[in-house]
Amino acid sequence: MSVRHINPAAVFSRIWEIYRDQTAVLIGTALVLFAVQFVVLLLVPGATIATAILFWVLTVLYQGMVVQLVNDLQSGRRDHSVAQLLRSVEPVLLALLAVSALFAFGVAIGFVLFVIPGLILLVMWSLVAPVTVLEHPGVFAAFGRSRELVRGNGWAVFGVIVLVGVTVVAVSVAVRLASAALGSFGQALLQWLVDAAIAPLSALSASVIYFSLLGA
Repeated sequence: MSVRHINPAAVFSRIWEIYRDQTAVLIGTALVLFAVQFVVLLLVPGATIATAILFWVLTVLYQGMVVQLVNDLQSGRRDHSVAQLLRSVEPVLLALLAVSALFAFGVAIGFVLFVIPGLILLVMWSLVAPVTVLEHPGVFAAFGRSRELVRGNGWAVFGVIVLVGVTVVAVSVAVRLASAALGSFGQALLQWLVDAAIAPLSALSASVIYFSLLGA
């Protein structure tokens, strides 16, 4: 059976289309969720383990919400509120946190081993979040399912990851340079706004790639 390939440019275009059309939901929800982190950073300046864990949990919850949002759009309906989308993630939140932690650990180890293994795992496991949220295969099975979906489209998926990654890094660097002269409050405020603006990109990329590969 021949493999039908996806087009990285078309996938990136779809990511941007959803980002543009659903800006109020995507950025508005991120602003609310990450407001907790903003308050914590104000009260406890500097990075702490607790802050990092809190930000990680909120990021994973947000990612699950974005997957459900794209699922709504893909099915031709958009009838769920933000609260409903967030609640729909609750049954799989622990599994989502588990796959997120295993993904980060595995990819980090891969990068330590001469970088290339890390890139390979980054691509093969790039769909574990949408797989976990929408298919409920179990924590470890999610990695196998992601690898199965990506097979034959590795370079295309890598291309999308690079396009999104370059965009996020460019924005982050520009903001870091711009905030250098600000005080702790200004830096925390700007970081909150930037986190909310770029948070949808990685979550959207995994979701759009997932549905693109299902369509292919």
